[in-house]
Amino acid sequence: MAVVKATTCKEAIRRWEEENKQDPATAKEINLSFQWLPIEKMDNSLACLTGCEKLSLSTNMIEKITGIGTLKHLKILSLGRNVVKSFSGLEPLGDTLEELWISYNYIEKMKGIGAMKNLRTLYMSNNLVRDWTEFGKLQEITNIRDLSFVGNPLYDSLEVDQWRLEVARRLPYLEKLDGEPIIRTEDNTFANQSMLMKNEGSPQNSKISEDNTS
Repeated sequence: MAVVKATTCKEAIRRWEEENKQDPATAKEINLSFQWLPIEKMDNSLACLTGCEKLSLSTNMIEKITGIGTLKHLKILSLGRNVVKSFSGLEPLGDTLEELWISYNYIEKMKGIGAMKNLRTLYMSNNLVRDWTEFGKLQEITNIRDLSFVGNPLYDSLEVDQWRLEVARRLPYLEKLDGEPIIRTEDNTFANQSMLMKNEGSPQNSKISEDNTS
C-alpha cells in the first residue's frame, strides 16, 4: 500500500502560482492555508517568496517555524490552527514582523517572543500559557497594541474584569485586548470597562473568542 505524503511547501507554492497566475517571488500576499494533504513542515522553499509581506499557512499540521528567516519584507504571518509549540524560528524577523496570528496552537512558553521588537498585533487565543511569568515576557514588546489571549489556561483562571485589569497593568501600551478596547483614565490607569458601561446604561459586552486564521 502506497504511503500518502504530506504536501510540501514547494508543492503548495506551485499550486498557488498556477491558481493565481502570479510570480510568487514578487507577490506581496501568499496564501498556503488549508492544504490537502496538510503541510507538516516549513522549509527553505519559502525563501523564494522574497517580496511577500503577508504569508498565510493556517490550518495545516505545522509543528515548527522554519524557513522564513530570509523574508525581510514579511509583516504579517498567519499560523493559526496548526500544532506549533514555540516561537523559535521567528527571531530573524524581529525587525520586520508587525502581526503574528497564531491562535489554536500548543504554545505554553513565551520564550523568543521578546525578539519581535516591532510586533504590534499578537493573536494567540486558545494556546497553553498558564502563568503570569510566561505572560510577562510580552512586556519586552513595547510596540504591542492589540492582543488576543482568550482560551489560554491563564485567561480561563480569572474573571474577565480581573483578567483585563491585570493585563492592562502589565502592558501599559496595549490599546485592545481580546477584541475590546482598553479604556484608561487621564493618568493612564485602567478603568473597569464593564463598570463604565453600566454607569452609561449600556449592556455589558460578552466575551469574544476568535481564531484569526485567515
